[in-house]
Amino acid sequence: MELNQAKERIEQLIEEINVHNYKYYVESNPSISDYDFDMLLKELETLETQFPEFAFDYSPSKRVGGDITKKFETVKHVYPMLSLSNTYSEDEIIDWENRIKKIADGDLEYVCELKYDGVAIGIRYDNGVLSQAVTRGDGTQGENITSNVRTIKSVPLKLKGNYPDTFEIRGEIFFPLEKFAALNREREDLGESVFANPRNSASGTLKLQDSKIVASRGLDSYLYGVYGATQFAEGHYEMVQLAGAWGFKIPPAEKRFIAKVNSIEGIMAFIHYWDEHRKQLPFEIDGVVIKVNNYRQQEELGFTAKSPRWAIAYKFKTERAETTLLSINYQVGRTGAITPVANLTPVHLGGTTVKRASLHNSDQMEKFDLHVNDAVFVEKGGEIIPKIVGVNIEKRDPNALKFEFIHQCPECGSELVRTEGEAQHFCPNDVACPPQMKGKIEHFIGRKAMDVDGLGAETVQLLFDKGLIKNSADLYDLTFDQLIDLDRMAEKSANNLLLGLKASREVPFERVLFALGIRYVGETVAKKLAKHFKSLENIRTATELELILVDEIGERIAQSVRSYFDKPEHLELINRLKMAGLQFETAAKEATSDKLEGKSFVVSGVFTSFSRDELKVLIEDNGGKNVSSISKKTDFVIAGENMGPSKLQKATELNITILSEDDFIKLLNS
Repeated sequence: MELNQAKERIEQLIEEINVHNYKYYVESNPSISDYDFDMLLKELETLETQFPEFAFDYSPSKRVGGDITKKFETVKHVYPMLSLSNTYSEDEIIDWENRIKKIADGDLEYVCELKYDGVAIGIRYDNGVLSQAVTRGDGTQGENITSNVRTIKSVPLKLKGNYPDTFEIRGEIFFPLEKFAALNREREDLGESVFANPRNSASGTLKLQDSKIVASRGLDSYLYGVYGATQFAEGHYEMVQLAGAWGFKIPPAEKRFIAKVNSIEGIMAFIHYWDEHRKQLPFEIDGVVIKVNNYRQQEELGFTAKSPRWAIAYKFKTERAETTLLSINYQVGRTGAITPVANLTPVHLGGTTVKRASLHNSDQMEKFDLHVNDAVFVEKGGEIIPKIVGVNIEKRDPNALKFEFIHQCPECGSELVRTEGEAQHFCPNDVACPPQMKGKIEHFIGRKAMDVDGLGAETVQLLFDKGLIKNSADLYDLTFDQLIDLDRMAEKSANNLLLGLKASREVPFERVLFALGIRYVGETVAKKLAKHFKSLENIRTATELELILVDEIGERIAQSVRSYFDKPEHLELINRLKMAGLQFETAAKEATSDKLEGKSFVVSGVFTSFSRDELKVLIEDNGGKNVSSISKKTDFVIAGENMGPSKLQKATELNITILSEDDFIKLLNS
């Protein structure tokens, strides 16, 4: 066979096999026998062996696996994979809907979807060909598992139709219950331990180094979230249907896996239907997801620091089990918070064996009046963290001893304190209590703080145990000779750690402030304090009243900040970090001013020269404040194309100045 003939036949076989794959794995409607399909695939593999120059990456022969991956590369997400806010309460769904109706302009439509109990994945396509698949990870970055995802038959390697040049699609990879049961039967026959549940098994399978094993297990997927191509449709539901036309396996509307509704009654009907029928599904779900459909309204609603405002997950009530409470241990967190943890007789719950459960705080212990060997009811909070939810009093031994909450820190012996209004007890010894010391260092190096490359929790533990570090400032005194002597620390790892510490000296002030681990000073509060005071010295010398006067800084935060800087040990730590070269001042911006000081803005619509986010940055850089909804306190509305008519009407009724994009620029330049 000549080259041209071979190439033509290979391309013809790829197209034909892809069609049959789609019919079998997506439509569940095969059009040829398994034997005929195998013959087509065998012919393709033979030709690709004879003509390797035509063995394309999108060939269905790649699905059989065979790649060996020693280590999965870490990849940063182009679009962060934020988690959704969760609730078990229908009342909270109603509150959520009422809340967003006050902010979003116009009538709202909602998309209701199943919450698949699997592994979240983001898959990138370039020119219609699968180019990369990345796990959720921590939401900012995940692991590149492309070779394993290629083996999943319901994930297309090459698209059809009028698709965007480059985009990402997200969804869930899961273990069908039938395949999971078959895998466990096979393991039992071989005398191997069975897997606990489909979700964990799907996650573990995707992390296997041999993609051939991944291919053999029969994972499946539903893909439903398109990013980087929203101009192709006005809303999420319409985009999902479009993705189906490109060849993706999307949730079928005819099976009620996805539905578009326009009322809270429609949302509740979807929740109630699947709460009743979920056991009939061939895979596991743990709830439903509700999203605002329209992309413009999604943008208008925006995000909190952790999740989108335009979506929420309703989780079904969890499985409950009864077991015996044997003892209670006490854990010390980074902030010194003391958490009681119950040790239980092992019990099977939600696909896993539960041996420990959180009791949260002393009030929770007192509420249940816990005694030794009590029969307790355990649930999985959020399907992840087990918790005690009740006691079977009828089974209590009348002579059993009651558990009393501790008075001293179990790690350092310090007397515990509890502030009025606080739920938890705290160990106040934040400079010498080992778990707090290690926890603060781990927080300091975290990705949203100093983001020290080459340094993780295990290395911190090792450095701490060897006495090389006791606080975050000690990190900057580490030398190559000290590191190279440590177990499992090779020359390259030592150099990477030192380079990571060097690079962290360029981290901006607001993240350095967050990295210090001041109680109640999270990412958002750190940004507000850094922006207002400009330097750590100004924050250190600020009075409690001056701190409270900062927008959204309350009395509790102000007291915590003031208390932190009143400790000499903290001031010594800061001085050492300054000497190490960390940024303790806000870098000056060329285009900043106070022209918009005291003025509040609502930005709405689509703009020509700037994005909405860029306009918001300009407002804040020039002293203004961004607000989400129009009220009497709003000074200006910057109106772009497609601004909602009701917002425009409300601004007019309240006599609020409406600016075009050009008007706003003139205002800044005046």
